[in-house]
Amino acid sequence: MDRAGDPGPRLRPHRVRPAVARLTVQPVTLESARVRLDLPTRADTAAITEACQDPEIVRWTTVPTPYREQDARTFVDALVGPGWASDREYTWAIRPAGSTWLAGIISYRTAGRDLGFWLAPSARGAGLMHDAVRLVVDWAFEQGAPDVYWECYEGNTASAAVARAAGFSYTGLGAARVPDRDGGPTTAWTALRRADGVPTSELPWPSA
Repeated sequence: MDRAGDPGPRLRPHRVRPAVARLTVQPVTLESARVRLDLPTRADTAAITEACQDPEIVRWTTVPTPYREQDARTFVDALVGPGWASDREYTWAIRPAGSTWLAGIISYRTAGRDLGFWLAPSARGAGLMHDAVRLVVDWAFEQGAPDVYWECYEGNTASAAVARAAGFSYTGLGAARVPDRDGGPTTAWTALRRADGVPTSELPWPSA
């Protein structure tokens, strides 16, 4: 949901990896000059709850509405940790470099090799989501993903601008993989970025 479309400085990510190896992927910290991605915790529930009152996040995501602090605790306890442990979904808190404040969330789901993300209103326009998406996509490629898929509900131009700036190729309008909040079908703009850098489509990105 970041509205910054500028390419920003070239990323030189620093990755802090756990010392003990396990069969599952362990939570990993990803960093650039502008942003730090690490594990959301119970300490972040107030920030998550506040951000999810934003009408734009409510409009373009499937977060519960009204969103309460218990929803944030459930998200941290039932999705974040178990998602990493099962290799089903890897979720990071987006924090401005040098800050502990949770400005947003980004996740990578392994089954469909797809991204999901949102950013708090006060954090938009600073390039944080631009860096976060590039860090996670590059990390996914390092893990062996041949490509990464992105979609947003039709009309979400802010999310589309982030994906376009991150090198995704627009692949068209289709049925969304993620149903709407009530479980019903909806349409989505879709895009793909391949690990080898080859564009997957020459379709123009939608502007509205």
